[in-house]
Amino acid sequence: MSLSDRVACEDVVMFVNAAVTSTGQREFRAGAAEQRMSLDFLHEYVLGNYRDLYAATLALDVNHFNAAIVVTNLLRTAHLAGPDQRAVEGRLIAARLRLLPPQRAYRVFRELRRLGVNNRRTRAIIRDWVAARPDPAFDAVKYRRSLSIAARHAHLSLPAEVGTVLFDWRRPKRYGTPILETWRRAHYEQRALYELPYTVAEGLAVRHGINRARFLTGIAPKLTDGERLRLRTSARRLEVAAIGTDLPRVPLTRLASYVLSLSRPERVRRGAELTGALRAAARRAAGRQAGSWGRVVAVLDDSYSASGSGVKRRRPLAVALATHYLLETLAADYTGLWLSHRGDPLLVHPIGPTGLGARILDGLERRPDRLVVVSDGWDNAPPGQAAEVLRVWRSRLDPEERTSVVHLNPVYESDSFDVRRLAPAVATVGVRDAEDAAALVELARFSTGTATFDELRAHLADRVARFLAVPVPVTGPGPDDAAVAA
Repeated sequence: MSLSDRVACEDVVMFVNAAVTSTGQREFRAGAAEQRMSLDFLHEYVLGNYRDLYAATLALDVNHFNAAIVVTNLLRTAHLAGPDQRAVEGRLIAARLRLLPPQRAYRVFRELRRLGVNNRRTRAIIRDWVAARPDPAFDAVKYRRSLSIAARHAHLSLPAEVGTVLFDWRRPKRYGTPILETWRRAHYEQRALYELPYTVAEGLAVRHGINRARFLTGIAPKLTDGERLRLRTSARRLEVAAIGTDLPRVPLTRLASYVLSLSRPERVRRGAELTGALRAAARRAAGRQAGSWGRVVAVLDDSYSASGSGVKRRRPLAVALATHYLLETLAADYTGLWLSHRGDPLLVHPIGPTGLGARILDGLERRPDRLVVVSDGWDNAPPGQAAEVLRVWRSRLDPEERTSVVHLNPVYESDSFDVRRLAPAVATVGVRDAEDAAALVELARFSTGTATFDELRAHLADRVARFLAVPVPVTGPGPDDAAVAA
C-alpha cells in the first residue's frame, strides 16, 4: 500500500472512531470545549479531503450526535459536490434522518436555518421527512417549536389544524384532532394534562402548581420505558409506587448504566432480576451470532478513569459491563477479567489505576480464539506494559495470529483526534454502545494498516449499498412515544 493510501485509510478510520465515541461532552481527561474543537476540526478535515467516504459514514454505526453533524455539513456544502455525488448523498441523508430520534432531526433543521441553508434540495429533504412522520399532530404538541421552525424554513404545507396550533393556537374554541384538543384543554384543566406525553405535561404541571409526587402518580400510565427508567430513582424518593419498568425491554448499555447508578446494597438485593435483565438484553443484541465466537477472554477496565465525567457518569464502566454480558452470549466459552474487581460483575466499581498489562497476560495464558480489551487505553500501572506484552506475544509466542486481539475504546481523546491505542499492531476501534461491538470488530482490521485503502472503500461501498437497500423504518414520535400517542 502506498504512503498516501495508508494515510487516507488511517484518516478515515480515525474519523469513524471519533464519530462513534465522541458526543462533544466532557470526558474524564478532557473538557467539553476541547472535545468540540477537536471534533469540529476532524469533521472539516475529512469532509474536505474524502467527501464520498465522509458521506458513507452515515451508513455506519456512528452516534446520533455525529450523524447530525455529517448531515448538516453535507447540506451546507452541497455546491461542492457533483450531480451524481449529490444524488447518493441525498439518499443517505434521507435514510439517516429517518433513523435519528425526532428531536435530533429537528435540531438539524434548526441548525440549517441558523446557517441560512435553504436551497431546493434542503427544503425537499425537510418536506419529505416531515411528510413521513406518523402523526403530525403529535409532533405539533411534543415538538411544537421545532416543527414551527422547520415549517417556516422549508415553506411546508401542513394540515389545517396543525398549522393553526403552531402559529395561532388560542384562536379556535375547539380542535377536531383529539391530541390537539387535549393539549388546548390542558392549559385550563389539570385533568387533561395527564393524557399528554410526559415531557409536554411536565411543563404544564408546573404552571398549574401540581405537586411532583401527585403528577408522577397521574402520568405514570403514559410514561415510556426510557422515562420510567430515568424517573425510577426520584419516584422512589417521593414514594410513588406507580412507576415501574420492564427491565428486559431496555437496551443493553442503557440497562448497564442504570444498574451502575444503583447502590451496591440494592444491586445485591435485586441481583437475580438485574442479571436476568442484562442477559436477556445481551441475547437480543447478539441475535443469531450467539455462541459463534468460540473461546473469548475479555479484559475489562474498572479503573478510576472508568467513572467518566459529570455529564457522562460511569459511561466507560457501563460499556465494559454491557460488553461483558454481550461477549458471554456471543462466546461458546467465555472468561471476563476485571482489573480490580473480583466476584459478581453487578458489584463492579471504578477504582484504582489502569494496570492492563498483567490482566492481558492472564487472558493470553488461556490461549483464547479472541481477546477483547475494553478500556480507555491509559495503561499506567506501569505505563506501557500492555503494549510490551502484546508486542512480545505477537512477535514471539503467536506469530501465526491464532489469537485475534481487539481493543474497544469508549473514550475519544481530543489531543490525538482518535481513541487511544494500546499498541500499533492491535486493532483498535471506538465504541459507544456495547450492542455495536460485533459490527465494530469487523471494522477493526482497517485500523492496523494491514488492510488496503481499496478494501476500506469496498467495505464502505458495501455498507452503503446494504444501508440503502434495506427499507428504513420511520422513527416514531420518540423513544416508545407511539404508545403515549395511543
